[in-house]
Amino acid sequence: MRWRLHLGITCALAIGAAHPAGAASVLSADTPAVTAAGNTFTAPKGWTIGRVADAQAPGVLLTPPEGNAHIVLLEPAKAADASSALAAARQVYNFTAPRVPRLVTAQPGRNGWDSATRFDYALSPNAHASAVAIALRHGPRWTVAMTEGSDATLERRHAAVALILQSLRPAGSKAESFAGRAAHSLDAPRLAALTDFVRHGMDQLGIPGVGLAVIDHGRVVFEGGLGHRRLGGPLPVDAHTRFMIASNTKSMTTLLLARLVDEGKLRWDEKVTDAYPGFRLGNDATTRQVLVRHLVCACTGVPRNDLLWFFTATRATPPEDTFAQLAALQPTSGFGDVFQYNNYMAAAAGFVAGHLAYPRLGLGTAYDRAMTEDIFRPLGMFDTTFDTDAALAGNHADPHADDLDGHASPASMDINRLAAVDRPGGGAWSSAHDMIRYVNNELTAGRLPDGKRAFSDENLLARRIPGVQRGENDFYGMGLIIDRHWGVPVIHHGGSLIGFKSDFVVLPEAGIGAVLLTNADNGVLLLKPFIRKLLEILYDGRPEADGDVAAAAAEMRADSEKTRRTLVVPPPAQAVASLAPAYISPDLGHITVRQTGDRVIFDFGTWRSEIASRTNEDGTLSFVTIDPGEDGFAFTAGTKAGKKILTIQDGQHSYTYTGAS
Repeated sequence: MRWRLHLGITCALAIGAAHPAGAASVLSADTPAVTAAGNTFTAPKGWTIGRVADAQAPGVLLTPPEGNAHIVLLEPAKAADASSALAAARQVYNFTAPRVPRLVTAQPGRNGWDSATRFDYALSPNAHASAVAIALRHGPRWTVAMTEGSDATLERRHAAVALILQSLRPAGSKAESFAGRAAHSLDAPRLAALTDFVRHGMDQLGIPGVGLAVIDHGRVVFEGGLGHRRLGGPLPVDAHTRFMIASNTKSMTTLLLARLVDEGKLRWDEKVTDAYPGFRLGNDATTRQVLVRHLVCACTGVPRNDLLWFFTATRATPPEDTFAQLAALQPTSGFGDVFQYNNYMAAAAGFVAGHLAYPRLGLGTAYDRAMTEDIFRPLGMFDTTFDTDAALAGNHADPHADDLDGHASPASMDINRLAAVDRPGGGAWSSAHDMIRYVNNELTAGRLPDGKRAFSDENLLARRIPGVQRGENDFYGMGLIIDRHWGVPVIHHGGSLIGFKSDFVVLPEAGIGAVLLTNADNGVLLLKPFIRKLLEILYDGRPEADGDVAAAAAEMRADSEKTRRTLVVPPPAQAVASLAPAYISPDLGHITVRQTGDRVIFDFGTWRSEIASRTNEDGTLSFVTIDPGEDGFAFTAGTKAGKKILTIQDGQHSYTYTGAS
């Protein structure tokens, strides 16, 4: 699936206005709330909530502390369909998005709603803003949820946005809960239903191969592969086929930390500077606050900054660079205030752990040795490695992503190889065979199959203590997600690199776990439905997972078609002529512009991609990478001080490349 980065130049955003009724109030805690029609939702702590006074569409206006974003919930009195419901809502709330949405997609009714329609809007990258609306129907009544605002704020507050929208239910409706139910065992028919679901999902989403394993009360009931290691290739995926598991590595890193706490070499609440004096985050005051557990809690307020990794890392970048990058970063929210995910923080945790385990070795060598000797070998994970060359030389899956026309294609490993730089946060290769053994260790809370204890239950389970909130009944621990959305704890963590998407699932109350490894970007659309399907099978839940995959596949195709129509390949000669031959950024490095025939290439040094051009809504021009898996990086062209520039932006950072002759 294409990278959906918000790229552009920050500018002021005019937020739409509604008709308020009475004074709004700032909430001191997450607060249950009710709309005029009796629909229920949870309003987040720190947000301002106010009523919208309109006889035709009463509603609620929710505003985060920054003030430059809104969510408005409106309830039109009359509407024939989703589009007319949205039109009625826009008469009440001055939604500043264009009148015509970029994409309209039907979604299955969930959370008590009979139907849902999503409206996505295309804004200029110069706005650095997003807008989306969802029209929900329950019986004859409609509710429209409209979200718009600064990308930086919406990224920072996305957990709060998720809380509002996930908790929004029709009057009288309650969330489905499996609490108190006894889980079925995974007998042959139920296991067949699960594997059939995965096969069908692979077909719908264009996933060439999957590594799959399932365990039930210590017994591996399925361990193997579906499909092929490479699209069109003859070799099937099997139990020992290696996939890059990306951020699934994080919980393994925190397991190493737990081992060190067991051994008395570390404390969860120890200052990082006491364990590793070279650590620094932003300024001195921030550095003094950071404890070991903060490195892996996604709660420090340090935002994602993956563009630094994409464009500055090389295969020769040393682990020490992780600490140099962190020293230049500063949290954009308070400790514990919001969920903000940062890969450099988790990488630092692993390198600190390796240093404490083997202080005489280099940071990378020490981490690799500690993981091999203290995690992988005790758990019988002999396929698992950080050595990409060794993985590629053996039984491995190749990465895939859709090309510009939506067809599954082999993807380059150039960017994936850079994961070795910050490997404690996401650089491991593993197999279904190994990962299910890792899952079993979570199910037994550290007790090995021979009865010996490899980890104390106290410190292994400390990783699962709910920390910062990610959404409704959904929390981040230490390298693990604790999801109680369905009434029973689901412990898991996903992984995402180019052409590799994966998840492992631990259901401690049921004694069941599973692993799903995919070799395609579209595999991300199978991960959450896979968890849902597993729960449906175990607890006789409502049949929703199949519909979720079908809807995701339809939206994926529609999005791909819409994106293709906006891109010009190759770029027109006039657009190409506007480019400098090379660009330099003090933060991200260089771009060399190359032409091969009519193809235009942006070469970033470690990786490169063909580009297309796109005319934005405000008339500006962007150049967009289009190679499978490396697509979606958009560079907006402009001038500054008489020089040509390209600007790329993620949610909370902006970087400028200046043309060089």
